Amino acid sequence: MKHNNLKGSLILITAALIWGLAFVAQSDAADRVPPFLINCLRSLISAVFLFVLLKFKTLKSAEKIIPADKALRKTVLAGSLICGVMLTISVNFQQFGIALYPKGAAVEAHSGFITAMYVILVPVFSVFLRKKVTPTVWAAVAVCLIGFYMLCFTNGLDKLYLGDLLVFFCAISFSVHILSIDRFVEAIGGIRLSMLQFLVCGILSGIMSLIFEFSKISLDNIISAAPQILYLGIMSSGVAYTLQIIGQRYAEPSIASLSMSLESVFAAVGGWAAYKFLEIGDPRTLSANEIIGCVLVFAAIVLAQLPPLPKRKKKANT
Repeated sequence: MKHNNLKGSLILITAALIWGLAFVAQSDAADRVPPFLINCLRSLISAVFLFVLLKFKTLKSAEKIIPADKALRKTVLAGSLICGVMLTISVNFQQFGIALYPKGAAVEAHSGFITAMYVILVPVFSVFLRKKVTPTVWAAVAVCLIGFYMLCFTNGLDKLYLGDLLVFFCAISFSVHILSIDRFVEAIGGIRLSMLQFLVCGILSGIMSLIFEFSKISLDNIISAAPQILYLGIMSSGVAYTLQIIGQRYAEPSIASLSMSLESVFAAVGGWAAYKFLEIGDPRTLSANEIIGCVLVFAAIVLAQLPPLPKRKKKANT
């Protein structure tokens, strides 16, 4: 398909906006519903949404979700399980981190920018897959470390939020998750793999919720947080994921990555706007150092996605 970067960017920026606002929904729901249960419900809703989308997409072909071919079926099941387990680890680290931030902390800004560090971690971890890391990426790592220090450590180690650490582990886990998707998505298909991984995540998170959160489960609280959970399940995972697929068909990879990087910015702005205009949650305050940290992390994310400089051709000897 011929590239149309403007069209692709607008679609992907819409997806980034939906994902950014998801941090507001997660933070608000965390006050009423325990983390494992939130991820169980949102993942199962996502799986159902994507199942309907997949059935509509394959209506004419009558393609089966679990293929009859033995080798392909093995790949589908293995890929879905591996990606589903990594997704389970990632989203639960993130949700537990968000739930542990104290009142008054800029939850969305911290969690949004720290989570987005996976953009830098993915190429770094790809070293273990024998892929070359460009000097630009290493420069981005250095800038990101400075930004992470300014955002989380600048007021001393005793001021480090436990939520920051858990969300950082989430970024590490998401990096492995993305590499896992890259390994299986071509053979399985994007929507099918996404649906099955959300199904695995929903089941595993549900089991963990029954084991560790049973006494904390309240039907009244679930109902009160239903709009946020539905947003996470349908909009964040279903609609935004579909927009990502469509947008990446039009935009070149570098343009697509930069557009989706705005997720962290939308998370920070969304958290501020949610309190300022909708009076959702507590006041979100960022110190000057935290703002500098956010700017540096975002600069590192952009830097990591810039194409490497072309090598100069050596002049032939005359």
